[in-house]
Amino acid sequence: MKALLIIDMLKDFIDEDGALTTGTSGKGIIEFIKTKTDEFRKNGYPIVYICDNHEKDDKEFEMFLPHCIANTEGSQIIEDLTVKDEDKIIRKRRYSSFFGTDLDLYLREKGVDEIYLVGVCTNICVLYTAADARNLEYKVNIYKEGVASFDEEAHNFALKEMKDTLGCKVIK
Repeated sequence: MKALLIIDMLKDFIDEDGALTTGTSGKGIIEFIKTKTDEFRKNGYPIVYICDNHEKDDKEFEMFLPHCIANTEGSQIIEDLTVKDEDKIIRKRRYSSFFGTDLDLYLREKGVDEIYLVGVCTNICVLYTAADARNLEYKVNIYKEGVASFDEEAHNFALKEMKDTLGCKVIK
């Protein structure tokens, strides 16, 4: 079974005034993600929203500006995307969607062995989610039109790394 993982499509990453905005590149993938979400729902496949969610004093803020602090506006899923009751929301504190979460357990309970990734940032949370998923023996697909970053060079490197090193399928 397949599942769609929508990674960090949160106000702090997507809104123009977000703490770590991806700017126009992040905004540019919204319609594609909506289309894929509709396709996956129509086929009865699970939709999983992955949400960066930090404490105020998170050590990650030594590297990045404070962002996606729990229970703040910036940590909310953007309003352009519609979360339905049957969708799963996973909150994470690290780059990988698997680290310290119940994502693997949820996917295995649903019989998922193949995941499709969309969201931000390609070179951070998407890349590290893909790496952990491959280490857990999931088939991993990345929609090239469905991922973005605030750093175009790092975005392209991550796509190449996921394809060439991790063995993920990058779908054009």
